Amino acid sequence: MSTASLKVAAASPPTRRLRIALVTETYPPEVNGVAMTIARLVKGLVAGGHQVQLIRPCQDRKKDRVRQEGQLEIRPQPGFRIPFYREVRLGLPVGWRLYHLWQQQRPDLVHVVTPGPLGAAALGSARWLGITVSSGFHTHFQTYSQYYGLGRLAMPLMAYLRWFHNRTACTLVPTPELATQLGVMGFRRTMVLSRGVDTTLFTPHRRSQILRHDWGAAPDDLVALYVGRLAAEKNLDLLLATFQAMRRCCPKIRLVVVGGGPLATTLRAQHPDVVFCGVRQGIDLAAHYASADIFLFPSLTETFGNVTLEAMASGLAVVAFDYAAAHSYIQHEHSGLLAPCHEPTAFIAQAQRLAGNPDLVSTLGAEARNVVMACDWERVYQELETLFLELCSTQGSP
Repeated sequence: MSTASLKVAAASPPTRRLRIALVTETYPPEVNGVAMTIARLVKGLVAGGHQVQLIRPCQDRKKDRVRQEGQLEIRPQPGFRIPFYREVRLGLPVGWRLYHLWQQQRPDLVHVVTPGPLGAAALGSARWLGITVSSGFHTHFQTYSQYYGLGRLAMPLMAYLRWFHNRTACTLVPTPELATQLGVMGFRRTMVLSRGVDTTLFTPHRRSQILRHDWGAAPDDLVALYVGRLAAEKNLDLLLATFQAMRRCCPKIRLVVVGGGPLATTLRAQHPDVVFCGVRQGIDLAAHYASADIFLFPSLTETFGNVTLEAMASGLAVVAFDYAAAHSYIQHEHSGLLAPCHEPTAFIAQAQRLAGNPDLVSTLGAEARNVVMACDWERVYQELETLFLELCSTQGSP
């Protein structure tokens, strides 16, 4: 199977109901892009009539038990917290347990979301049993290592990721750009599965003047927004430098930050002029998006960046580096502003353009909304279902 975008014909009922074991080391209520994406895909597969066995680390030792919720079976596994990423747990390598489970209840397909200990155990057990395995590439672990004093591990991590994913029948990636990059690095059989956005949840109609007042913003003042993890790999120094530069053009502009992480306490103390709102979800999160005007996303470590589509759907003018979701969905100066990767001066300059031009903010935000109106999750579900059905028409993994 070569690197390619999935092409799906008109929607039709699946010819076969599948039993899918989905293995992930992050899942809601954990708050991150991977967890949100996987929860969406699980929802779509279940709605399509497929049986999904969700295998993930235990999130609450007292309450988290094996349970059945309709077509979804949840099987928590023992795990531990990552020292530098306390919000997420890694699963233990319980390959023997998964082997016996799947020996008794054989799935048609095992899809491994994360290449941690639990994911590696699942890959080994499934291959031993001759079950088809697919995988997803969701996180640049080799890049993250550079932000946590583990830069020497970047090359070994990349070698491990290449070995891991090349042992699966295919690796799902969110953009053609990433598929090409991984192909150059020796990853085989990548397939593009795009992402969606809920345009009924994330909409300009959720704009709240009450919320803006709480932020200290008058009706005509500009508000810049960042949504994401407050951590070293998110390039937050550039976010704050950009805000200061924008204030020189527009003194009344406000910066609102939504999200949590290891840097939250430090940033709050060092930047009293910034509004920190903590983690927000659902309609509350959507209101925070819609009540801003400009979305600043300085990260350079994303495989996709779901927040970019959420901001566009909310009618915000986005400033981002030209890669991942921004590269795929933003046309520069038409539906947002893009800066060349690793050029912070250019990023700041684009943001300053918006700070001094409210009319441009409105124009870009309106067009951004138009662009993502076709990015519905139903299309993504259909693409994933088609791929899984094709994989199950053959047996075994490479």
